[in-house]
Amino acid sequence: MSDIISSAKEFYKDEVTDFITYSYLSEKTEDKELKKILKDISEIEYKHAQFWKRFLEKRGETVGTVSHSKFRLLVLNILSKIINPVFLVSFLELGETGAVKKYYQFLKKDSIDEKEKEEIKKIILDELEHETTFSKETEKLGVGNIRDFVLGMNDGLVEILGVVTGLSAVYLNNPFIVAISGLIVGIAGALSMGIGAFISVRSQRQVNEGLKEKMEIIFDICPEKAVEEFKNKLISSGIPSDLASELVIKVKNEKESLKNLLIEEVNENEIKSGLFTGFAYLFGVLFPVLPYFFADSTLIALPLSIIFAGLALSGVAVTISVLSGINVKKKILEMVLTAFFAAGLSYGFGSVMQALFGIHIE
Repeated sequence: MSDIISSAKEFYKDEVTDFITYSYLSEKTEDKELKKILKDISEIEYKHAQFWKRFLEKRGETVGTVSHSKFRLLVLNILSKIINPVFLVSFLELGETGAVKKYYQFLKKDSIDEKEKEEIKKIILDELEHETTFSKETEKLGVGNIRDFVLGMNDGLVEILGVVTGLSAVYLNNPFIVAISGLIVGIAGALSMGIGAFISVRSQRQVNEGLKEKMEIIFDICPEKAVEEFKNKLISSGIPSDLASELVIKVKNEKESLKNLLIEEVNENEIKSGLFTGFAYLFGVLFPVLPYFFADSTLIALPLSIIFAGLALSGVAVTISVLSGINVKKKILEMVLTAFFAAGLSYGFGSVMQALFGIHIE
């Protein structure tokens, strides 16, 4: 029972904090649509808090006043003026992902009655709906492009960090050579990534155009064949055959809908995608390379390169977490440790090559 009480108190505190936070942000934002969304969510969080208050009082527990940090509100206010409030709220919503898991585990407790379980289920659905709401809002801001930039930058950063780290073991006293070599490899990589993105998007568009022409012919000659293809696609995606048959019956006369369901639309522009990916990769290259242009020795440049890369990777991890709704700390550790592990292996390989072939370059 003590475990249930402590968890409920934590939930109550979190919901009150969320209520205060969203109410505060709704007052500060100038976007009318976002203001309404934040206000509605704050009211829902208040209802959640009241449920946990009743839950605790029913078990003889006294619910005190939840203190809230004025400094935190000040920081949120400043951040809301620097970055788009949608991204700020998306970052705050990352905590809701963890809350959903905790609520679900709490739901399995035996000492909770059925009425309380139904209320907790509603709370879980509300929290999931919040995530969906802000996911839609971020998509309106062109999150796809931001995601492409972040991932392209990450590729350039990690790959070139490995390159300059490996070369540092060979050119111990010539960081400028490491810098030039890393930059050359980075530019080549940016061109490769950009051209690859261009070809990928263009090829997918061409394939889809061919499929559309094929579907037009099939619909004109044998509409039943198109319906059968749609049914097979549903079944292959895991939908039971009887349910797939019902869905097919409902949409079999909707020609355009069937074509859209059968063929994934490509909305990206191949030129824009290629340039975006290439520049993103090149931007990532700068972080590990820059210290080698200014340091007198690779022994000085290498730790600076690792620090710059670590900070940039942390920023990338936070952005990815906000966009995908996963745990921030976990993503930072995953990305930073993976990159540093690759860098360590590269340095070790460079040291082995130097020892095996007797390379001593001043």
